Amino acid sequence: MKILVTGGCGYKGHILIPKLLKGNHNVVCIDTEWFGNFHEQHKALQTIKGNINDLNNISLNDFDAIIHLASIANDPCSDLNPQLTWETSALATMQLADKAVRSGVKTFIYASSGSVYGVKEEDKVTEDLELFPLSEYNKTKMVAERVLLSYSKLMNVQILRPATVCGLSPRMRLDVAVNLLTMQALTKGEITVLGGSQVRPNVHIDDITDAYVYLLDNQNISGIFNIGFENISILDIAKQIQNFIDVKITIEKSNDPRSYRLDSSKFLKTGFSPKKTVNDAIKEIIDAYQKGLLSDDDHFYNLKWMKKNSYA
Repeated sequence: MKILVTGGCGYKGHILIPKLLKGNHNVVCIDTEWFGNFHEQHKALQTIKGNINDLNNISLNDFDAIIHLASIANDPCSDLNPQLTWETSALATMQLADKAVRSGVKTFIYASSGSVYGVKEEDKVTEDLELFPLSEYNKTKMVAERVLLSYSKLMNVQILRPATVCGLSPRMRLDVAVNLLTMQALTKGEITVLGGSQVRPNVHIDDITDAYVYLLDNQNISGIFNIGFENISILDIAKQIQNFIDVKITIEKSNDPRSYRLDSSKFLKTGFSPKKTVNDAIKEIIDAYQKGLLSDDDHFYNLKWMKKNSYA
């Protein structure tokens, strides 16, 4: 298949695209490259440095599928410039979907977010619960979902609501819970936990990228699916890290009340099986750091890097 991956130079894209190439797909990646491009050259990969807010010069006529990862990622980055967030994460998604339908694209896979649920008390947060997004980031995700579902009779729409992703990537992110706390332990000898009781769902980066490949291979599947296989409190994540590194855990107050437990049984019932855990991500990060393959760099923190380079 010929596949367009938007945001393909991001955290997930750098793991996903090599898997697509290994599956003998032809891939076109479009990305602003704000955080760099670490893809190795490949005869079946074309990388376009560009913004999905301007699709005028990109033809979708020959594409079989789109995997739409591009957005202004995470709450604090989205709050930097709300107008840019809405233009990129909502309006551009609608324009891309409209162009896809007009061009005959058969499958549209969208990376939404488990954060669209907001604060939930239910033991199992399932896909049919009401959404209460709290930030610009998850509000635009919810709106983009609704837009895409309006096109579901014209192309196969597959929407994933991922948990917080963890694990290694060439375009690393150290501003997500497991990765952040593990790097704190490695560089500071101490883990600072804000609150700690908040329960967050987690998914390994290999499993979420495998899920996109799985959907490509199973185009009879459509609809919205949670994908998060370990619901763990922030404090318990720190304690898991403590099993590998002898560090002190300090608990401070938090102004982030979000706490929810994703139930992913709907996706698991389709036949998908996760292969990795939070413990795997922790071990991989520790190993890479100790081997000198990973460092605590500014461009691994979205907000810090965007502010430094005035991207929003």
